[in-house]
Amino acid sequence: MDRYESDRALLDALADAARAAILPHFRNGIAADNKAPDGFDPVTAADRAAEAAIRALLDEHRPGDGIVGEEDEAKPSRSGRTWIIDPIDGTRAFLAGLPSWCVLIALAEEAGPVLSVIDQPHIGERFFGSTGAAGRSAHLRHAGRLTPLTVRGGRSLAGAIGETTDPYLFEGAEAAVFSQVSGRARLMRYGLDAYGYAMVAQGGLDFVIESGLKTWDVAALVPVVEGAGGILTDWQGRPAHGGGQVVAAGNADLHGELLEVLAVAAR
Repeated sequence: MDRYESDRALLDALADAARAAILPHFRNGIAADNKAPDGFDPVTAADRAAEAAIRALLDEHRPGDGIVGEEDEAKPSRSGRTWIIDPIDGTRAFLAGLPSWCVLIALAEEAGPVLSVIDQPHIGERFFGSTGAAGRSAHLRHAGRLTPLTVRGGRSLAGAIGETTDPYLFEGAEAAVFSQVSGRARLMRYGLDAYGYAMVAQGGLDFVIESGLKTWDVAALVPVVEGAGGILTDWQGRPAHGGGQVVAAGNADLHGELLEVLAVAAR
């Protein structure tokens, strides 16, 4: 029996609870508070309601597990396992009524994330992934159908489709190397937040490059990308589930090609 079977079922229930908390607010004139002393870092009632709903289920079903979420204080783990939550990744897109925001939930053990979901409630797409001790696999559930996820291999940078949420994420040396990557790629797209990583797993995009991410932005991306056969690391090729500079690619050769360019600004 899969020792993660009950965790997979709980992960699904957590995503359902987040959907129920968020969807009544989407495209419904919701306002946002600004968490940033400089600039704009929005949070809405939907973010807070979704994280609260997830935490309530975890407190009920996994009281010994830790919780790290974007909108509330961390809960220490007594079990060696931690659930990492971004209730709405892409709050700016959410405020604009764009369906590229996602709910991110990951279960992490000592070595890193092992199970996760990237959920887009408005479209109804739910991307599941597993890696590490849970075994590598990924699938999409949409409209009652399960579809295995497989990255698109065989693409060099010159033939690749890449993405970043915002080119203004990068400054100085980072901006210079991103300009090199975007100039060499066949096509670049923008503004997808976590959904871009789901599209790497699905085989639509070949790579994503970002910087300045937090652990709740990244942890749930790892099992989905890796479970579909892709690679997700920092710009030096190290594990990236803690955040920072992140690159995801659909094959090892492309990943290596990207690391060569990014090395100048890697830290």
